[in-house]
Amino acid sequence: MVDTLSRRFSELVAQLRGKPRLTEANISETIREIRIALLEADVSLSVVKLFISSIREKAIGSQIVSQLSPGQALVGVVNQELVDLMQSNNRSLERSITNSKNLNCILLAGLQGSGKTTTAGKLGRWFKEHHSSRVLLASCDVYRPAAIEQIRVLSQSAEVDFYDAEGSKDPFEIVLNAKKNASRNGYDYLIVDTAGRLALDQSMMEELSKIHELLEPCDNFFIVDAMQGQDAINVAKAFSKALPLTGVILTKTDGDSRGGSLLSVRQVVKVPVHFVGTGEKVESLELFNAEKMAARILGMGDILSLVKDAQKQINDDKVQATLDRVRKRKNLNLEDFQVQIEQLSVMGGVGSILEKLPMSMRNILKNDAISSDNLGKALVIINSMTNFEKRNPHILRGSRKRRIAGGSGTSVQEVNRLLNQFKSMQKVGKQFKQSSMLKNFVKKAGLRALKQ
Repeated sequence: MVDTLSRRFSELVAQLRGKPRLTEANISETIREIRIALLEADVSLSVVKLFISSIREKAIGSQIVSQLSPGQALVGVVNQELVDLMQSNNRSLERSITNSKNLNCILLAGLQGSGKTTTAGKLGRWFKEHHSSRVLLASCDVYRPAAIEQIRVLSQSAEVDFYDAEGSKDPFEIVLNAKKNASRNGYDYLIVDTAGRLALDQSMMEELSKIHELLEPCDNFFIVDAMQGQDAINVAKAFSKALPLTGVILTKTDGDSRGGSLLSVRQVVKVPVHFVGTGEKVESLELFNAEKMAARILGMGDILSLVKDAQKQINDDKVQATLDRVRKRKNLNLEDFQVQIEQLSVMGGVGSILEKLPMSMRNILKNDAISSDNLGKALVIINSMTNFEKRNPHILRGSRKRRIAGGSGTSVQEVNRLLNQFKSMQKVGKQFKQSSMLKNFVKKAGLRALKQ
């Protein structure tokens, strides 16, 4: 999602590395480039001005000008400003979570196609999984074909309950009956999906206001598509006027967007970003973390999330043994690579992993990453090698490659492609070991997680 910003900030840091220190001249030049990068990423002009002004004030005349290297100084200042810009205060969310004795109603609002309905299912799953809550999903969208049926299917995937409106076409009747049903049956949460439109209109806003009045929700979450760019700003303003919004949920963050809406929406609506949708699956919802997102924008990736995903989804003695072997050696071998490939699908596929890697590592892998469709073929090729060949990949030459291709039912070109992919993974491993910035980031983030 933040590729445009990550790429530009990584380039700026690289340009400054060769300079002995930050001066007013190169700070001004860098700030100009940051401004261009933000505007190209669809960040609103008002937010860009605020951001740039704060960076200039803290960089020029500060002790960092003489005491730190230019790269360290830039990353430190920009990172803190990004965190401050995106920082969420989850007090509203925590209040509704702890208010378990009463029914907590949550209203979802946003344009059609923003991901409201899918988010309703994800939220239901999240509250059930993280707080053992009883959740009821309901839909007031009586206009879009199959919208109510979609909620029914999502509730099954999320393993939460669904309120059946039994054919009612009145959104106000549905919300009243759903609330009565949830109260009568002792639910902790009622999550209500509302109708959207392809564009803003007065009738939609009036209907939302009426539903809000009847539901009396503890939270009104604005659902915004991360790929909307500048349009998200105008939509956010309109919804904040119609509803007393308490939080934002950013959807489709795994898509090909420029990342601008992420930095702009919070400043426009003045409420925290609570969650981000990270994929299509019902479990693909995460609490928003400004520090992790700032690290990704600066090209440092989201290594901590990647590690947590691995710890959560991979619990295998074979994998642990492989990690122990890799720590003792300088390089990965093809046996290690085989274990990595076997776990890629478990961790959500190649795409979700690449997105969380630092930009520099992603650039190494982007042309040599194994696609999710070719994981099986890669394993077949490696399984056609002898154990000696797996442990000593440098010996693979023409005759061995032809034998491996024949044994795996592939071509020599495909074997060569796999070996190139393996070499790219070796480079990434070496780069991580050599990057003190990345190791310090992971260490600090890990310590924060332990304290929490």
